Amino acid sequence: MIANRTALTLRKFLVVSVTLAAAAVLSGCQGLVGISQPPPADNPALDAAVSHIVFMVQENRGFDHYFGHLNAYRVANGFHADVDGTPANASNPAASGSGSVPAFHLLTACVENPSPSWNESHVDFNRQNPTSNDATLDGFVQTAAKDAQGEHFHDVQGRRVMGYYDQTDLPYYYFMATYFATSDRWFSPVMTRTQPNRMYILAATSAGHAYPPTGGGLLTVPTIFDELQQAGVSWKIYVTDKVNGSLLQGSYISMFAAGKKYPQNVVPVAQYFSDLKNGTLPQVALIESGYFSGLDEHPGENPNLPGPSVEVGAAYVSTFINALMGSSSWAHSAFIWTTDEAGGFYDHVPPQPAVSPDSIPPQDLQPNDICTTSGGGRTCDFTSTGYRVPMFVVSPYARKGFVSHTVADTTAILRLIETRFHLRSLTLRDANQPDMTEFFDFSHPSWLTPPTPPVQPTTGACYLDHLP
Repeated sequence: MIANRTALTLRKFLVVSVTLAAAAVLSGCQGLVGISQPPPADNPALDAAVSHIVFMVQENRGFDHYFGHLNAYRVANGFHADVDGTPANASNPAASGSGSVPAFHLLTACVENPSPSWNESHVDFNRQNPTSNDATLDGFVQTAAKDAQGEHFHDVQGRRVMGYYDQTDLPYYYFMATYFATSDRWFSPVMTRTQPNRMYILAATSAGHAYPPTGGGLLTVPTIFDELQQAGVSWKIYVTDKVNGSLLQGSYISMFAAGKKYPQNVVPVAQYFSDLKNGTLPQVALIESGYFSGLDEHPGENPNLPGPSVEVGAAYVSTFINALMGSSSWAHSAFIWTTDEAGGFYDHVPPQPAVSPDSIPPQDLQPNDICTTSGGGRTCDFTSTGYRVPMFVVSPYARKGFVSHTVADTTAILRLIETRFHLRSLTLRDANQPDMTEFFDFSHPSWLTPPTPPVQPTTGACYLDHLP
C-alpha cells in the first residue's frame, strides 16, 4: 500500500520548486525586510500563559465534510448548538444535469480523492460562471464526477463530495472541537490545492503560485521559521516520513530556502515525544504528518487501494495531543489542529474576501485555465480565501465549548505566533488576520487538569468501490 501511495502522492506532494520572478520581488532585500509588517501589539496575558505553540495540519478535508454535524454532538453533551453546520436540505446538482445529490453519511472511512485544484475550486464556486463573485456553490458534484472519469475512479457520478462524517466516525475530533475551542469561519488561504495553501501556512504567501512549483529552485520568501530563528525563539519541525532517506523531503519546508538553512531543526517525529518527556519542547513546533505512509487523512488517489482512512489519521493525531496533555509542558501550551484545504468536498459557506499578501496575481495559470480566458472577480486573484476547513484549539486556556464566528484563514496561526513572540508579520495577509486570542481565557483556565478524550477507533470499513 505505501509504495503505491508514495508513487501517486509524489505527483501531488512534489516539494522541489522554482524561484519565480515574483518570489525574487518579494525577497530581493536582505534578511526579513521587504513587505513584512510591524509586530502586533503586545499581549502580556498571552505571554504569561502560553510558552509553547504546536500546530499540525492534516490533508484535504472540509468543514461540512468533517464538522457539519457537530451540533448534534454538542447538544447531546450539554453544549449549545452554536456551529453553522450542514443545512438539512444540503445538495448539489447531479453531474448528469438531472436531479440532485443530497448530503449523506459516509459509511466508509476511505473515499476517493476529489480535486481541490484551481479550476475545480472555481467551478465548485459557481458552476455556470466560475469567475463570478456570486457563490452558487453548485459545482462540487460536477467537478468530482469529471475528475473521477479522468482518474478511472469508481465514483464517476461525483457523489462522494456530498458525503460527511460525524461523531460515530471521528469521536476524538468531535470531543476536542466541543470541549475545547473551534471555529465555523476558518478557511484555507486560497482557492486551490495543497502546495500553495501550505506556502501560505508557512510564509503567508504562495509567491504567485496557484499550482505546485516545478523545477529545481527554492522559494526564497521568508517563512515563520526564518523569523523565529532571527528572534532567537526555539523551534522544530517534527517529521513523520523520510523520503528518499531525507527528513527534509518529508516536510513542506523543503519548498523554501529555509529548509536548507536549518536542517538541525527538522527532526524525526519520535523526538517530539522525547522532548515532552524531557521537558525540552521548543517554543514553536510544527508536526508534519505521514504524507507517504497514509496517516495524513488525504483521500485515496489509487482506485485499486482502500486507504488512507480518516479514522487512522485521527488516531495518529490523538497521540500527539494526548502526549502533550500528559506532559509537564501542558500547563503552558496551545495545540492547533486543522487541515490545509477542503479537498473539493462540499461546503455551504462560500470563500470570503481576503487581503492579497503582496499584490502579486497568480503567475502560473495556463492559457486555458479559469480566469485567463475572461475577466473575473475576486476569486481570480489572491483576494479570496479558499473553502472552510475544520479546526480546534487545545490548551488549558482554551475556552470550554467556544465556537468562533470570526472570519480567518490558517495564516491566523502565524499571527498568533507573531503576537506571542513579538515578530513582524510576514505579509499583508497574516498582518490582517485575527490573532486567535479570542479562543483563550487566560484569567480562568478550564483545563489545567486535562479531560480524558475518547479513544479514536481505527476499525471502520474502508473501501472505495461503492458508496456510502
